[in-house]
Amino acid sequence: MATAPLVEANGAKIPAIGLGTFLLQGETATKAVVAALNAGYRHVDTADMYGNEREVGEGLRAGGVPRDEVFVTTKVWWENLEGGALLRSAESSLKKLGLDEVDLLLIHWPKPGGRVEDWIRDLGRAKRDGLARHIGVSNFTVTLLDRAVAASDEPLVVNQVEYHPYLDQTKLREACHRHGIALTAYCPLGRAGVLNEPVLRAIAERHGKTVSQVVLRWHVQQPGTIAIPKSGTPKHIAENIAIMDFELSQDEMARISALARPDGRVVDPSFAPDWDRAT
Repeated sequence: MATAPLVEANGAKIPAIGLGTFLLQGETATKAVVAALNAGYRHVDTADMYGNEREVGEGLRAGGVPRDEVFVTTKVWWENLEGGALLRSAESSLKKLGLDEVDLLLIHWPKPGGRVEDWIRDLGRAKRDGLARHIGVSNFTVTLLDRAVAASDEPLVVNQVEYHPYLDQTKLREACHRHGIALTAYCPLGRAGVLNEPVLRAIAERHGKTVSQVVLRWHVQQPGTIAIPKSGTPKHIAENIAIMDFELSQDEMARISALARPDGRVVDPSFAPDWDRAT
């Protein structure tokens, strides 16, 4: 059974590979969580917007792993950040998950035109009220992250953002490092867009691994980086964490990073912030 190393960030210790559950619904979500726990995962990521917190909670209980050994993340949707809605959303998520607290509570997206300082104040209160052990943000740019850190009375431990070989996140990675914050990569495989990339296929063949495994290894070899690949297939779930028995060379790491391109972003909804430009 594979295990992932821990990433330390402002007092949190977070497994470097987690199960992403976006788009997993019903029994599929529950079975995916069980399969992940059986494969050695100790990090599961969900969100209120995913509509699967209840099923994820069922999977956590069915997996048979003690609660204190699994790092559970959920997120508050951007429409629920103001007027006390953040705290109500967090409480609702706990009820659906069947948990007394989550290990990490994130603001899922910044609200267009909203005040970062107000959201962060309520996020800190959620931690102090015992709803979450740690707090953080998601889809925050460098400017928004700097404002969030300045406004927070509690340490922020994660900025969860899109990150994969086709998307340069150098500026944001540097900002996270400056604040002692981990970067959690969603869509770490570019929604499978990188799987036919010749450079990656050649590296995978050299190591006797799949392209997915090579890309996930690229993620975890970067300091302070976590990846949460989504899969509902037990075979792929197990493969995604079986990446600790090989290492990429500095040249291979550089070749993978060099694949970044201007049109690499795959998640860009109408309410997204003004993204940082690539270096």
